[in-house]
Amino acid sequence: MDSDERDDASERVQEPRLWRDDGWTAKVIKNEDDDGWAVQMFKDGQAEPALVGPWTMGRDKKNPKPLDTSAFNTLVKTASEVIRRHEQQLHARLHKQVDIEHEGERLTVTLDIVPDEYEPYAVLAAVDAFGEKRAEARVRPDFRLGAAQALAWAEGGFRRPG
Repeated sequence: MDSDERDDASERVQEPRLWRDDGWTAKVIKNEDDDGWAVQMFKDGQAEPALVGPWTMGRDKKNPKPLDTSAFNTLVKTASEVIRRHEQQLHARLHKQVDIEHEGERLTVTLDIVPDEYEPYAVLAAVDAFGEKRAEARVRPDFRLGAAQALAWAEGGFRRPG
């Protein structure tokens, strides 16, 4: 998608090979790998497509089937689901949580990784049952959080783990 197309992203377009509506753009393109066609789905403001998939040939077996409302809505739903799953995976990779019992109190210990390009790090935090932060420490981004590590941190007075 070139910059002119992204600049006009707020305009509604309904052409056989280009549809733009409601924050999404579907673009039917020639498939580079074979004689067929592909469709790219872009979320407004994104340079990379959220979804790329094969597209059906038209009746003449040479040109692509034109986009329509039903196909566009299905593509938006599918691309939205891909983005949602990607965000869930990213969150799961960057956020860990364990519950421990320490001195008769239930604590939730979290590890939030900050994937900074130059200096990544993680924040280890302990929160009590009322949501009050008991401790916080900056740790290496490859710190492995488990119940044993969380308990050792608490029993060590919440000093920064080595």
